[in-house]
Amino acid sequence: MGLLQAFILGIVQGATEFLPISSSGHLVLLPAALGWPSPSLVFDTTVHLATLIAVIAVFRRDLLSLIVSWWQGLVHGQPFQSTESRLAWWVILGTVPGVLAGLLLEETFRSFFDSTTAVGAFLLLTALLLVLAEVFGRRRRALQEITWLDSILIGIGQAAAISPGLSRSGATISVGMFRGLTREAAARFSFILSIPIIAGAGLSQLADLVNRGDFSAEAPLLLVGFVAAAVSGYAAIRLLLAYVRKRPLYPFAGYCLVVGVLTLTLL
Repeated sequence: MGLLQAFILGIVQGATEFLPISSSGHLVLLPAALGWPSPSLVFDTTVHLATLIAVIAVFRRDLLSLIVSWWQGLVHGQPFQSTESRLAWWVILGTVPGVLAGLLLEETFRSFFDSTTAVGAFLLLTALLLVLAEVFGRRRRALQEITWLDSILIGIGQAAAISPGLSRSGATISVGMFRGLTREAAARFSFILSIPIIAGAGLSQLADLVNRGDFSAEAPLLLVGFVAAAVSGYAAIRLLLAYVRKRPLYPFAGYCLVVGVLTLTLL
């Protein structure tokens, strides 16, 4: 992999991690379409940690409020008293399905990464979910009105999106809209919910890297990929939050439809 490839893959990872068009699917399809080698584990880990930095940077004030309220609720024996402490618990609860899916179904999900056909099919599923969410979602409830059942169902959507091509943000935002959340509320909860799962995946990969020894030869590529992913991830979050306040998700559904069809017919 050269510096240009690292730069492009970093931008793609950062942008598609948060836009509802599937980062994992693009990182499978782009090298396959261009004849590039698949990114190494250390590169994959680096760009994932970069997207973690991006989402924390955007939601740093929200995260601080959630953590403080959660801790105060524990200390005072009233864990669900405030809206922020309840939301923190719902984030924890919503993370459980993804953890269980990763532990129990790892080999099943891993097999999908070797199949461009599977990626194309999951992109079409992402397009369908976005359209159905727009058509049938009531979009009335705010972020503060999320319930424990909402968090579990959105978490199941996040767990299913381990599959490449099924967008994590697309699945979680769609489920949130099906449950009656506004687009913005569903998007904000989706992004906050991504933090534990991205951190867990990154730390797991990091542990594997420690056992593999020195990887300093890749340092320039890692730096380029990290910066590109962090900047594009930050911009993608800001862009989507501004977009969903007033506009529907149909353009993202159309994009997934086109890329899915092209994948199934050409790759």
